This record gives sequence, structure tokens and C-alpha cells, in this order.
Amino acid sequence: MAIDRMKDISVFVHVAEAKSFTAASERIGLSRSAVGKSIVRLEDRLGVRLLQRTTRSVSLTGEGAAFHERCVRLLADLDEAEMAMLSHSQAPRGRLRIDLPVSFGRLYVLPVLNRFMHKWPEISVSTSFNDRYVDLIDEGVDLAIRIGGSEDGRLMSRLLAPHRLVTCAAPSYFENRAMPQTIDELAEHSCLAFVHGGRPVDWRFTENGRPRSVTIGGRFAATNAEALRDATLAGYGIARLATFLISDDLRAGRLVPVLKHVDTDGPPIRAAYPSSRHLSPKVRVLIDELLEAWRPEPPWDRPA
Repeated sequence: MAIDRMKDISVFVHVAEAKSFTAASERIGLSRSAVGKSIVRLEDRLGVRLLQRTTRSVSLTGEGAAFHERCVRLLADLDEAEMAMLSHSQAPRGRLRIDLPVSFGRLYVLPVLNRFMHKWPEISVSTSFNDRYVDLIDEGVDLAIRIGGSEDGRLMSRLLAPHRLVTCAAPSYFENRAMPQTIDELAEHSCLAFVHGGRPVDWRFTENGRPRSVTIGGRFAATNAEALRDATLAGYGIARLATFLISDDLRAGRLVPVLKHVDTDGPPIRAAYPSSRHLSPKVRVLIDELLEAWRPEPPWDRPA
């Protein structure tokens, strides 16, 4: 593929994710005019409109959303190929500062990190665990594993794994009440909330092909996902929990899924790191280790 085509694709992905020509131009160091010409050139070549422009916003068309998904995978594959070649010529060493989500980091990142440290003895690791947003640049963090994306234009990110959510409850909760069959019936139940940023996180579903957000409330709320899982197992109510946390409980029947026909995935699990011209070997090789451990399907979603 011609180099100029790859540049146009990269520009398109930045515009789609920034939802702004101006923000994208600042991120990639091109003028707004050059970004606009790149998008027009790409649309002319494909013969479709990829972006819907208004005076206030930029959004993907249906064709643009499908093309964006494929472009992200293409650019990720190119990044992986480049990282693989660079890793042969530069040995990772030094201190690596990592920030991890509390539950997911303990359950699934630390085992990979243990193997990584045995493999690269010249690297030392400093790890923090947070479910809050950490400013990587201000706090001197090399790499963060995050559930969801970031609007911080100073950061780059790599998709690592999907984040699948299941609406579920303990069998004991349904001993004296019927399982909900529709989203609206959740209002009749105790729905357990994960609290983030000081407020309960809404539940998001897909109904008749359209996203739907629901504000919930119940007997228990927590800022820690493992505490929420324990409350669900105790029969306090219905919760939406990540499969990385409850896959064993689902297999064993300790939790039962409900509303499977409208469940939708959460924002994916990503690696985030400060933007730079060359990614440091120590960050690059850890991302490679995570990708190797979690692809093509992450261990928490594999059949027993």
C-alpha cells in the first residue's frame, strides 16, 4: 500500500477518535487544512462519505464506522510488526513505572508481569493500583492499563482485550422473585451499582440495535468491583460485572446471567502511555507480553 494512503488512513483514525479536525491536527502535528485535504482525498478514493461534518462536531457515518474499525486493526498490526523488529535490536532495561486497575491488575496483569520480570532481569518495576484516573505525565508513569479510552491527546494507546460485561445475580436472589425479561423490569429489582468518580455508573445495553443507558439503584453500591461481586454472590441483587471477575462463578452456577439478549460490551482494555517518537523498549516488550497472553481470546473468556 502506498505511503500516502497509509498517512491518510492514520489521519482519518485520529479525526474519528478526536471527533474534531482541529484536535486531530494538534495531535499529529499537521495543519487543519492538511488534515481536511487528507480526509477528502481518502473519501474520493473510496467513493463514500466517512465523516459527517457540522459546525460543532464531527461524527462517523455508517460506512465510516465500519472503515474505522478495520483501519484501527490495520494500524495496530503495523505497530506490532514495528515493535517486534525494534525489540530485537534494543534490550529493555531500567525502572518501569506502571499504573493498574485494582481488581483487573491484581488478577490478570500481575501474573504476566511476573513472567516479564523473570524474562528481563535488567528491568525493575514500580506498580500502583488505582481505579481513578492518573495523569501519567504529571506522575511520571510509563504505562497504564486502563478499562476504556482517554481523551488525553498527550497519550497513545493500544487495544489489548475486550471488556465483556454480564448482567447477573445469585440463584438465591431469584428464589422469591422472577427474573427480569426486559430492561424496564429492572426498576422492580435491587440493582447493585459500581461507583466511579463519586457517582453510580449507568448500565448500558443494546435494544433493537440501539444503545440504551439506564440509571440504577439498589441495596448496595461500591467503588471496588470485587466487593460488588461478593455482594452479588451474597444475593443482594442484580449487578453488571466483568467476565474477568466472574467467569468461574458463571461456569459453576454461583451466578446466573439475565437479559443476555440486550447485554453489550464495555469499553475495551487498553495500554496507555505518553506519546513519543519512539516507544521505549521496556514499555514495548511488556505490551507484547500482554498481547501474547491475551490474544486471540483473553484467558478469562476462554472455555474452562
